[in-house]
Amino acid sequence: MTMNNDVAFTIKRIGFDEHYRPSSTTRITTNFANLARGERRRENLRNTLEMINNRFNALVHWDNPEGHRYCVELDIISVSMQVGGEGHGEPFQIIEILKPRFLDRQTDRHIDGIVGNNFSSYVRDYDFSVRLLEHNRHQSSFSIPDDFGVLHGNLFKQFVNSSVYQAHFEKPPVICLSVSDSKVYHRTDNRHPVLGVEYQPNESSLTEQYFKQMGLQVRYFMPANSAAPLAFYFSGDLLNDYTNLELAGTISTMESFQKIYRPEIYNANAAAGNVYQPNLKNPDYSLTQIVYDREERSQLAAEQGKFAEEHFIKPYQAMFEQWSSNGSF
Repeated sequence: MTMNNDVAFTIKRIGFDEHYRPSSTTRITTNFANLARGERRRENLRNTLEMINNRFNALVHWDNPEGHRYCVELDIISVSMQVGGEGHGEPFQIIEILKPRFLDRQTDRHIDGIVGNNFSSYVRDYDFSVRLLEHNRHQSSFSIPDDFGVLHGNLFKQFVNSSVYQAHFEKPPVICLSVSDSKVYHRTDNRHPVLGVEYQPNESSLTEQYFKQMGLQVRYFMPANSAAPLAFYFSGDLLNDYTNLELAGTISTMESFQKIYRPEIYNANAAAGNVYQPNLKNPDYSLTQIVYDREERSQLAAEQGKFAEEHFIKPYQAMFEQWSSNGSF
C-alpha cells in the first residue's frame, strides 16, 4: 500500500487462466471478465489464451523455429483507492490492467512484459456514459465539459507516480486499444520490427484527448499479419523504452481480445490499406470460436458509470473539486 495525505492505493493480483472467475468488484464489461461468464467460460478462456500464445510466438519468431518456445502468462492487476488515506472508508477499485510475463521454455526462465494492455475503469464509465450524456442532454450540438477527464487523469497519474507502482513495476504502462471507426488512418513509411507499419489519423479523437489527461500520448501501428492498426497509449518513448518481447506481449494479448470483440475490424478478411477507415458494419470478417454478449456489454457501461457516481464520485465530490481547484493531486 502507498499513501499520501489524501489517498491510499492498494494493488491485488489474480492470475488470468482457464480457472479465472471475476471478483465482485470487477467491471463486467472488462475484456477478461466478459469472457469468464456463462456455460462456455472455461472453453472461452482456454481458447483466448491459446490465441495469445500463438500470436506471441508468431511475432517472436527468431530462435523459435517450431513456434512454441514461449508461453504467455497473464496477471490481472486490480488497483483500489481509499480517499482520505488508509482507514478512511471502503476502498474503491479505480483501475484494472493486465501484466504479462513470458515463460521461455528453452531457457526455463520468466521474462516480464509491460503492465497496462487492457484498461478498465469505473470512473471512465461515469465520464463517458453518465457525465457526457448529461452534459449534452439539453445542448443543441455536441460539446465536452471543460474539465472532462481531469479527475480520472489525475487519479491515474497519481497512481503511476506512487510508491506502490514503483515497487511493483519497473517501466511506465502501455495501454493498447482499438482504432476509432470515425477516423481515417494513413499509412506512413515508418516501420518497426515488431510493432509493424505506423499509421497516422486524420484528426484527434475524444479518446486521445481523454488519455492525454492521463499523461499518455498515442501512436498507431499495424503489426505484420494484422488486419488493422492498434492504438498504443504510452508516456516516454514507445519504440526505445521497451524490448521487442515486451511489445510483442502487448500486441498478442490485445489483438487477440480485439479479434474477439471487434472481429469486423481485427478479424477482417482483408487487411488495412494505405488509407484506412475502420468499419464496424464490415460484412467480410471471420468469427473466432469464442462466445460473448456484445449487446449486453454495451448496455452495462451506463450501469457501471452510475455505480461509480453513487459509490465514488458523489461521496467525495467536494474533495475532488478541492483537489482540482488547488492542484493538490
